[in-house]
Amino acid sequence: MKRPLRALLAAGLLLSGSLFAVALGGTASADTQICEQYGSTTIQGRYVVQNNKWGTTAQQCINVTSTGFEITTQNGSNPTNGAPTAYPSVFFGCHYTNCSPGTNLPIQVSQISSATSSINYRYVSGATYNASYDIWLDPSPKRDGVNQMEIMIWLNRQGSIQPIGSRVGNTTLAGRTWEVWQGSNGSNNVISYVAPSAISSLNFSVLEFINDVRNRGAITNSWYLTSIQAGFEPWQGGVGLAVTSFSANVNGGGNNPTTPPPATTPPPGGSSGCAVKYTPNSWNNGFTADVQITNTGSSTINGWTLNYTLPSGQQVTNAWNATVSQSGSSVTARNAGHNGSIAPGGTASFGYQGTLNGSYSSPTSFSLNGTSCSRA
Repeated sequence: MKRPLRALLAAGLLLSGSLFAVALGGTASADTQICEQYGSTTIQGRYVVQNNKWGTTAQQCINVTSTGFEITTQNGSNPTNGAPTAYPSVFFGCHYTNCSPGTNLPIQVSQISSATSSINYRYVSGATYNASYDIWLDPSPKRDGVNQMEIMIWLNRQGSIQPIGSRVGNTTLAGRTWEVWQGSNGSNNVISYVAPSAISSLNFSVLEFINDVRNRGAITNSWYLTSIQAGFEPWQGGVGLAVTSFSANVNGGGNNPTTPPPATTPPPGGSSGCAVKYTPNSWNNGFTADVQITNTGSSTINGWTLNYTLPSGQQVTNAWNATVSQSGSSVTARNAGHNGSIAPGGTASFGYQGTLNGSYSSPTSFSLNGTSCSRA
């Protein structure tokens, strides 16, 4: 969704000297206009502001101030059932090799003692957009390319748009209630927190949202926080939208717990439990498996991660209805956007195909969000 700046250079586009400095991350001392597709500049010697127009060929320009930016030209228009036109934003950290001055990101989640941020928006009427705060994480200390986990905080939603995936429930974070959506855009997993009504300013703990995503089984404390960003995703219109101020601070110290609580905490009187039905079909050098998870507890599971070990000689090649990864013989399956919520007595299913070297046998034990499951 966010293309690297080097793509602009590889395309052979020639810029004037002053605009070239802006596109490569120059410093904005006075108001600076950026119309280049991936043009950027720095403010306060600490943050990067980027035009980041990736979903349309129409012109978009932003006016960068000493504290934020404003969209001054937005000629793009995309259908609301598809992707937005752009993500003009201000960020702290690293984004496609463009790192903010002096940043301490990427930093491992387990090493974060605090991560705080504040944001102020100015909204307009008659446009279709979201005001989005992005938190990017990856299993490696990545400074380039697409990260595997995107946390989106939608502080305002205007028009008939919705986050990627499907709604899996509600939660309370930063003293507010949020809708929770979960899915994948094909390049990375996304968990979105959507405000029921517009929020124009927020001062909050970024770490609180990271920990909630971790507790849903989508990341672990060994992952890295690579950048935090605030801006807008416009579908139609958007001139006048502005980030009037932005700040972010991430501190190390290793105080974040290394052992997360279960992804789903049962309410008083509730209980957690699971059963797994594993149905294989094997042939000489390959196999498929259908996996059904049943919630045998009395509270709803919102977001699940199933862990188990494949016998020697088995390697997963592709999967459906879940994100399945394998490291050695260890397999991790994470829910897709449409099956992340399992009510008591309900089920969620996924499947995959793999290669086989030797005789076939099935896994013998499974754990869901850290809880051992029985065999169905």
